Amino acid sequence: MNDMTGKKNLAELRQNIDAIDEAIVNLLAERMAVCKQVASVKAETAKPVMQPDRVREVLNLRRQWSIDKDVDPDFTEQLFRILLAETHRIEIAEVRTEPAPNKNADSLRSALDTVACRIDHVVVAVANLKAAIDFLTSLGFKTSPTQDEAIFIADAGGVSVVLVGPGDPGVDAHLATHGSGVQHIAIEVLNAGFVQQALAEAKVPLLTDVIIDADGHEQVFTVLDPSTGVQLGFISRTGHRVPISGQNVRSLFRALANPKK
Repeated sequence: MNDMTGKKNLAELRQNIDAIDEAIVNLLAERMAVCKQVASVKAETAKPVMQPDRVREVLNLRRQWSIDKDVDPDFTEQLFRILLAETHRIEIAEVRTEPAPNKNADSLRSALDTVACRIDHVVVAVANLKAAIDFLTSLGFKTSPTQDEAIFIADAGGVSVVLVGPGDPGVDAHLATHGSGVQHIAIEVLNAGFVQQALAEAKVPLLTDVIIDADGHEQVFTVLDPSTGVQLGFISRTGHRVPISGQNVRSLFRALANPKK
């Protein structure tokens, strides 16, 4: 295949994607129109907007559809959780009187704004791991151990909190300096290498180069910012969509204790 043929095929494929995406947007508009009708019916019949049983039914069925079509059900669930949140907003907004704000198509303002997707997870260092697990469990999080007995992952509706207990020199050093609390916030991005380059060009201090693990997670971390007390990680996935491993989190705390020069 020569370069011209490759460029032509790529252009045609991108046109196909654009057509599919336009069809998705049209379907979203249709869905939102139906949701407005649902809002009217609920208002007339005094039914609550939020119906948890219906939410579970919707998510479980969409997950099964995804499995049947060989689409990652976790990815589909994320999409539909966003869609359900927008549906809920629309149903509530239908009874409000203020006009909707005007919005523009071109809203991207920076390199990070172009590739950032969502908060992927939050890592929290804790002096008392059992108490932290009990607290998040009481809120409704599902807590699961990793292969590292001092690291647990708490999940609820696509929100992940990684709890890291003491017992490792890197973690113990962090707890001694900062106490229990958020160690870093991980933002999912399209490409961690792109973010690293953009941050380096902006002279943002970085703790690490891009780290790639066996599961296909690519991550790069800033140093802890003294003005906000925040450290950010940027993560992209090149493998299967799997949870963050305890080993990866442990490696990060060791990198914190021995930052690159």
